[in-house]
Amino acid sequence: IPATRGILTTQYLAPTDKFQTESEEQALGEKISHCLEAAFATESFVRLLSPESLPDTKNVTHTNYLDLAWRLDRRTGRLIMMSAIDNLVKGAGGQAIQSFNIMCGFNEVSGLI
Repeated sequence: IPATRGILTTQYLAPTDKFQTESEEQALGEKISHCLEAAFATESFVRLLSPESLPDTKNVTHTNYLDLAWRLDRRTGRLIMMSAIDNLVKGAGGQAIQSFNIMCGFNEVSGLI
């Protein structure tokens, strides 16, 4: 893979809710969607991707965004979380600018969008 920057992550989680049928999977999926939307509703730099999309470093290059997607795997009973960031912006420089903005009472996104 020709990549000069960016980090892709994959986390495998074991939800306490079981989902062995399609209806159980759909119910848990809705619950997860609502939880993520509530958790990140006010976060300027977190983008929850549509169910059809997967994170890709090319979509976050030179940005302070974190792209986040998830899937349920009924076969293994796992919740799979996937994310992408540009480690040079989100991981270093962007973090410094964002922290400075917050400390000085500026808009958190100033200079980053």
